[in-house]
Amino acid sequence: MHEIIEQLDQKRELARLGGGQKRIDAQHKKGKLTARERIELLLDEGTFEEWDMFKEHRCTDFGMGDTKIPSDGVVTGYGTVNGRMVFVFSQDFTVFGGALSEAHAEKICKIMDKAMQVGAPVIGLNDSGGARIQEGVAALGGYAEVFQRNVMASGVIPQISMIMGPCAGGAVYSPAMTDFIFMVKDTSYMFVTGPEVVKTVTHEEVTAEELGGAVTHTSKSGVADLAFENDVDALLMLRRFINYLPLNNKEKAPIRPTPDPADRLDLSLDTLVPDNPNKPYDIKELIVKTVDDCDFFEIQPDHAKNIVIGFARMEGQTVGIVANQPMVMAGCLDIKSSIKAGRFVRFCDAFNIPIVTFVDVPGFMPGTAQEYGGIIKHGAKLLYAYAECTVPKITVITRKAYGGAYDVMASKHLRGDVNFAWPTAEIAVMGPKGAVEIIFREEKNDPVKVAEREAEYKAKFANPFVAGARGFIDDVIQPHETRKRICRSLVMLRNKKIENPWRKHGNIPL
Repeated sequence: MHEIIEQLDQKRELARLGGGQKRIDAQHKKGKLTARERIELLLDEGTFEEWDMFKEHRCTDFGMGDTKIPSDGVVTGYGTVNGRMVFVFSQDFTVFGGALSEAHAEKICKIMDKAMQVGAPVIGLNDSGGARIQEGVAALGGYAEVFQRNVMASGVIPQISMIMGPCAGGAVYSPAMTDFIFMVKDTSYMFVTGPEVVKTVTHEEVTAEELGGAVTHTSKSGVADLAFENDVDALLMLRRFINYLPLNNKEKAPIRPTPDPADRLDLSLDTLVPDNPNKPYDIKELIVKTVDDCDFFEIQPDHAKNIVIGFARMEGQTVGIVANQPMVMAGCLDIKSSIKAGRFVRFCDAFNIPIVTFVDVPGFMPGTAQEYGGIIKHGAKLLYAYAECTVPKITVITRKAYGGAYDVMASKHLRGDVNFAWPTAEIAVMGPKGAVEIIFREEKNDPVKVAEREAEYKAKFANPFVAGARGFIDDVIQPHETRKRICRSLVMLRNKKIENPWRKHGNIPL
């Protein structure tokens, strides 16, 4: 018996070594942790239960039959993060460059299947050179099996991808179908075709970092949600992030008790909106001063900055925040911001997270670039997301809510549950200047009359009371009581039930 136990220990030790000490040292020299070190840092100490440690590939071509390493380039299993169960796979770059084989894919599929059955999130720590070339179509089949499970799990359990090394070719499409993608600066990248192929086909010279690095995908493409400085920072922030999410679509997000009183007033908000309607202010100041403990976890902070999205808590309950940002493009909605916010709203709706929307929007961005880029269809994505959404929706209009953008931003007409306005709110088809130029175009050459007409229009529409008279606004509130009123509304909406008509699925304008 002792000999058998010793053999088991030896096999475990061999599996833990992965591609060997030399390759582990090379991984460390690049500033990267190994697959197992990453799991140890992510999960609560001593909770990791590993599966398929002894699994090996079955390929015999190109000399692969003589090279078999236990675990086959991916570590899989489950454990807890802050006491809550998650399933995790961590690709091991020290074994065949983390390349995916048929057996490697089977390991990932096994934990995804079990995560679906028990209702727990899946976290993928990606560090892979792509499909294992020696296995050919078997490896491609493995990727497709993972893709299918990504789709089946979508909206059922949260799926999070942490890109911690290369992720190229077909490998990028699994993370692309997950809910959130995080990257590590300088050591991770994602692209469909690498710099060499790009140079050959299009004659563009570009580095891997420029083509698909963390900064590129968090600022330009919007493919990734956040970029972190190193592996340790990324995994610790991932632990914090998971705290906001429910385990599955049948549960609510965890309640985290807070000493921050629900009826706290913040008098500084009474002077947040400038007297000059054309002067910007930072909407993040409102968010931070309204949520629990001034703690706001922003998503995609460097992409489409004219809209702000992220998670926070109100009286301990997770909420999704969507807010126009007057500091950037006056808070206009454009293609990128509509896609960014629309996807976030759909995630919150899928996982029972109430949505708080702060509105200061002068309209959709005009211009040929936007029209040719399909602003009509892309703007409709955000409209569709809010209209379809059945979780509690609370809206606060702080200043401008003009035109179709007023409708889109969680208005009462899109089943907004509680719609507040500050006294500074202006709800109208358009701004006073543009309205007067259209309504009284015959007087546009008379500056005195134009000024009078603008003053008349402002008096009638540059306030929330016309909308309030029709019941489109539930109440006009003092800015300093915003937190208190939102918290009360969330308590009232705690047991809200509303169902959309049965259908296989809607046809969102993609």
